[in-house]
Amino acid sequence: MQRLVLATRNAHKVTELRAILTASEVALELVGADAYPDIPDVRETGVTFAENALLKAHALARATGLPAVADDSGLCVDVLNGAPGIFSARWAGRHGDDAANLHLLLAQLADIPDHHRGAHFACAAALALPDGTEHVVEGRLRGTLRHEPSGAGGFGYDPILQPDGDTRTCAELTPDEKNAISHRGQAFRALTPHLAHLRG
Repeated sequence: MQRLVLATRNAHKVTELRAILTASEVALELVGADAYPDIPDVRETGVTFAENALLKAHALARATGLPAVADDSGLCVDVLNGAPGIFSARWAGRHGDDAANLHLLLAQLADIPDHHRGAHFACAAALALPDGTEHVVEGRLRGTLRHEPSGAGGFGYDPILQPDGDTRTCAELTPDEKNAISHRGQAFRALTPHLAHLRG
């Protein structure tokens, strides 16, 4: 079976992406970047989600000689002109500190009333092949930001985004419910047709 590398060391993302691709009947062996500990982390120097996703996917494809997929995603807040955006994972200064990022964002929005708390999760998903071929697609999940975190599921900003049409935050949804509507689910489902020729 063809191996497909998920260009992330984020265990939450590996689990989520594996579930999304498996549900889409992608018959590939999915492994995270942790399977290749000697490959250094890729610096996300792009200024868009798509650029960063492609940087990571190409780096893993070149280093492993295997097809690689990557995503870059974040929370875009309307009243912050789209911030934190590509800086979502390091909004509070240290990459991957979900609690600090959440705390800082809520503090910045403390005085913003409900009708101005619109936001969306954005995701760019990229596929890169060792020969340089690339595909990138995007997904988006709109919602409203809560004043306090709610829910124990998900990760990142999931506890404060309430998707439009729901009364729960992303962190209160089951994994299947979240994947069905999420920005990442949308993007990777749109990418699956490009994976069809890789199936073993």
